[in-house]
Amino acid sequence: MDKIPYILLADDDPDDCMFFREALEALSFLTTNIIVYDGEELMQLLSKNTTKLPDVLFLDLNIPRKTGFQCLKEIKNDVGLSKIPVVIISTSYDRSVADGLYQNGATYFIQKPVGFSQLLKLISLAIELVIQKNGIRTEKNNFLLQ
Repeated sequence: MDKIPYILLADDDPDDCMFFREALEALSFLTTNIIVYDGEELMQLLSKNTTKLPDVLFLDLNIPRKTGFQCLKEIKNDVGLSKIPVVIISTSYDRSVADGLYQNGATYFIQKPVGFSQLLKLISLAIELVIQKNGIRTEKNNFLLQ
């Protein structure tokens, strides 16, 4: 039985959250998506809903109350959560930071793009890779993946 992908975004910037949601709509991904605005809220949500975990977590590094670094470490050290694919999103890119995030279990690292079309491409590629890896089907337009 096919299921609808559950996508979770942890980001405190309202504009970034709006663009993310608009990108999913523009890509026509059939998804369930939830947005949380800080690390404490993220970890509470994940610990309460262990039977319904996200298929993909997009995690901003600079979220309040508990950073993305701390959340990634907690997620990957928890047996029940460790299999969640975590796509790190950040406004800046530092090779040594990215390498450390990969060593700590991040699936992908995305530098937040300047334009909406770049955001569409990056979200599309990240979701498509995770969906293919996990055998999840979704209805979508393929125009960005050709």
